[in-house]
Amino acid sequence: MLRKSHQAGDFVKSPAVVKASANLILTRLQVTDEIDLQIDSQTILARSTAKVSDSIAKTIIIGSGPAGWSAAIYAARANLQPILYEGTYKPEMIPLGQLAFTTEVENFAGFPAGNIRAFVESAVAKDRHYNLPPAPAGHEKDGQPHYAVQGTELMELMKQQALNFGTEVISDDIESVDFSGDVHTLKPASGEAVQAHTVIIATGARANYLGLPSEEEYKNKGVSACAVCDGALPIYRSKPLAVVGGGDSAVEEATYLANLANADTIYMVVRRDQMRASKVMQERALSHPNISVLWNSTVGEVRGDGKLVNGLRIDSTVDDSSRDLEVGGMFVAIGHTPNTSFLNNAVEMNEKGYIQWAKPFRTNTSVEGVYAAGDVADDYYRQAITSAGTGCMAALDAERYLAERE
Repeated sequence: MLRKSHQAGDFVKSPAVVKASANLILTRLQVTDEIDLQIDSQTILARSTAKVSDSIAKTIIIGSGPAGWSAAIYAARANLQPILYEGTYKPEMIPLGQLAFTTEVENFAGFPAGNIRAFVESAVAKDRHYNLPPAPAGHEKDGQPHYAVQGTELMELMKQQALNFGTEVISDDIESVDFSGDVHTLKPASGEAVQAHTVIIATGARANYLGLPSEEEYKNKGVSACAVCDGALPIYRSKPLAVVGGGDSAVEEATYLANLANADTIYMVVRRDQMRASKVMQERALSHPNISVLWNSTVGEVRGDGKLVNGLRIDSTVDDSSRDLEVGGMFVAIGHTPNTSFLNNAVEMNEKGYIQWAKPFRTNTSVEGVYAAGDVADDYYRQAITSAGTGCMAALDAERYLAERE
């Protein structure tokens, strides 16, 4: 795919104005006997136009999840002519983001259950219909599909909206960056380096899984890494469930599930004889009537009928014993890994590798003109709708930064 050129004229004075300014400076220079300054108008002109380039983009967005597409929509509507690198298929970042792995998304505002498929097919370009998942079986009303929007459908709608406003989308990864100058340089996996006045990083964070082949087989069929996202879905409703992990996040997931209406037993699978969670969080789990903790235990195998999870093999960490546990789903809560390795510490990050926001209620990073949106900077909420919100914020921050330099 060829990348469009972007004019940087908004940031550069005309050559006539620059040359006039240079001559004016020359008339005001006072040369003393001790210092012989050799300055001419051509030198000043060259220095003044060093940033002039018709290949410098106003805004480049890295990542194609809810944060990336929201940033693109706002940037495009602000006439920033955004270029979005949507990535390629790999474990840490896929086109359309991690949400494309999920089934129904019941908690994204504005998408109640209904005939979503008709709307999606009318809105998304026909040449991308091949990427739409089939409507979930058994979700019908009056003979029509009736369900909440699915993850891939939601992301295709966001992508279409960004394209409608003129976003240029490139199917490639950014492998490295150089933020040392006034203009930011990015190196794609294919082709030559590109430059931008502002960069929005929206590469997200990936959930850590156990690495079991059976776990991979049942992802989105009873295996999930987000109870808040998926726990209320019909496939999990009123069933015994398992949460794997012993940290604060695991307790939060288990508590959320245990508090749902008609919740069955929620098993916490903890590999040691104590949790890593804070004392307050431990007490919350241990005192909840719907939560049962399986100490010194790990999941050895996820079992199912080929369609949905119906049990786990629980292995002991203190001996060779195993037992079967009947559950309708497993939620893995052993942490997330932000997709920031390609940055090579070009911006400040916290101890977990998440990008650090430099200003309260802003998306600024430690580098001027570089912004972070979504889960790549959020290790607390990690929701599609909060990611979309910070994507909007990042685009507005970039727009205001550029406006100040016109």
